Amino acid sequence: MCRHAAWLGAPRALTALIQEPPNGLLTQSYRPRRQRHGTVNADGFGMGWYAAARAEPVRYRRSIPIWADANLPALAEIARSACLLAAVRCATTGMPVEESATAPFTEGPWLLSHNGRVARDAVRDLADGAESACDSAWLAAAAFQRLRAGLALGDALSEVVVKAAAKDPSARLNLLACDGAALAATVWGDTLFHRLSEDGVLVASEPLDDLPGWQAVPERSLLLATTSDGVRVQPL
Repeated sequence: MCRHAAWLGAPRALTALIQEPPNGLLTQSYRPRRQRHGTVNADGFGMGWYAAARAEPVRYRRSIPIWADANLPALAEIARSACLLAAVRCATTGMPVEESATAPFTEGPWLLSHNGRVARDAVRDLADGAESACDSAWLAAAAFQRLRAGLALGDALSEVVVKAAAKDPSARLNLLACDGAALAATVWGDTLFHRLSEDGVLVASEPLDDLPGWQAVPERSLLLATTSDGVRVQPL
């Protein structure tokens, strides 16, 4: 149910998440290696990044397969930032296939992606509204509502995941969010990995390549990453 990836560190182009790695999101859209649910992520894609000229992130998303967008290769080469987030989507049965249902979702300085599924009845009372009827949009709206109220990035994700899982024990709730200066991600029902390098940190549903250093994040954990403090993982 979807694959997502993010980078925080020295400026990189979005190709570092999508086309350049041998198992980047382009490859994961049609041949994921560790996806537990679904085999093809062809129901849309999106990416977001931060530019000095804008207070809010730039977002580009489509409801078509990532390989079908002829504009993407050039755009991903010039979209360069210290904080990047991208995702490819495998829509849950019954959920709409439309741009408004495609990650990343955004509000203010935040970007958010969801890998998984949850009953909509389990999340509708966690937010006042959402831009789409899909479960992921409601999860994003719930997280943004808590962020507006002043919760830290990791605390907002944790609260939403724990409350949604209490109402839907079979939910899969891998969330990935950023604000331009920090990353936060939850592991609840699917895989997540991270790799530290000299100039930053990669976080992804599955390794983007076979280089050493990738570490699996334990189930039911919260990952927090900043450029100053590196990566911290704690139980949810």
